[in-house]
Amino acid sequence: MTTEPGLRERKKRRTRAALTDAALELFSAKGYDATKVEEIAAAVEISPRTFFRYFDGKEDVALGQLSAMDEDAITALATRPADEAPLTALRAAHGAMLDRLYEEEGGPERFSATHGLIARSPTLLAASLRRDAATEDRLAVIIGERQGADPEQDLRCRLLVRLVLTSARLGVQTACRRGACDPAQLRATVDQALRLATATLPTEWSAWH
Repeated sequence: MTTEPGLRERKKRRTRAALTDAALELFSAKGYDATKVEEIAAAVEISPRTFFRYFDGKEDVALGQLSAMDEDAITALATRPADEAPLTALRAAHGAMLDRLYEEEGGPERFSATHGLIARSPTLLAASLRRDAATEDRLAVIIGERQGADPEQDLRCRLLVRLVLTSARLGVQTACRRGACDPAQLRATVDQALRLATATLPTEWSAWH
């Protein structure tokens, strides 16, 4: 039994990537607010109607890669060994997400361009922060399920997720500012940020036993 995506799924991924790249290029040239969906669709030679089969709108296409990475992290965390410490599981899930990023053709360059766009657009920055918060909530729920804890009552669920993701994001942002698209460099910077942030984490958070 193979886990390789089928022809239709590969074609869908290529089209989504082409739309994302075209959008990022137009956003960079014209600005996010001034760019129209029709222009993005025309750049890939599809109709606006076809565009909306892949993305809900400009915000969705601009943050599409980051949203897909969030889903990768959520899936990875949900499938980690049940007896694994939550901190270890979260770090492994984030690592798996970065692995998927570098498996994607043009992924690192797309990732860097997306972060640059967010930094220049208050509209997208606000949308990205909303997306981050929603992802943290979903990860906290998974941590709670793994540990038999209620994320609404046990502060460790959300605090641990917030600590790990905030540290990892800082590592990613630092690597991007340095122009580090090399997988080893980015991973090393993220790992350093995570080590510094969690080095003195109390045992009750990191081991949770």
